[in-house]
Amino acid sequence: MRERVFIWVEIPVSDMGRAKAFYERILAMKMQSMSMGDEEYAFFPVKQEQNGGILVKGPRHTPSTNGVTVYIDGSPDLNIILSRVSEAGGQVIMEKAYLGDHAGYVGMFLDSEGNRIGLQHL
Repeated sequence: MRERVFIWVEIPVSDMGRAKAFYERILAMKMQSMSMGDEEYAFFPVKQEQNGGILVKGPRHTPSTNGVTVYIDGSPDLNIILSRVSEAGGQVIMEKAYLGDHAGYVGMFLDSEGNRIGLQHL
């Protein structure tokens, strides 16, 4: 049986400028932007061998607190990222917590668009 792994993630946004600024601030990185048709994109920077993702604004993409929870690598310390969330326009909904050796540390926030996003550090 072939192993199936997640290879891509799209986080829906309603205001690309606000969402891009939010993620650039909390993750301390720059995102590249582009548009195609009626959609706008901002790409999370990744190394060649890593899976990636984007912020996407378009008619088929609606931010939601109740959707799938995407977890971003919060290494080396989730508290660094979580400490920037409120100032950047989001809301921390779960402070850093240790879930054991198998899951490591996790935390969670609502981004500037209302999406529930997790952080994890093994």
